[in-house]
Amino acid sequence: MQLIAQGKTVVVICRVIEVAQPTYHRWRQQYGGVQAEEARRLTQLEKKNARFKKLLAEAELEKAILKDLVAP
Repeated sequence: MQLIAQGKTVVVICRVIEVAQPTYHRWRQQYGGVQAEEARRLTQLEKKNARFKKLLAEAELEKAILKDLVAP
């Protein structure tokens, strides 16, 4: 955001932070009004959420397998 405030163009900003322009635009769309610390926290929460979803899916699979073993 400092580079934007300095009036730098998107091309220059992408070169400085070493990302492609589509990546920059995706980040802007995703995290537009979010501060850096909030964005980091959001990313951490998304990773935790994905982990919990995976654990839940595994538990549901185990539950289904156990039901199949018990059912006649």
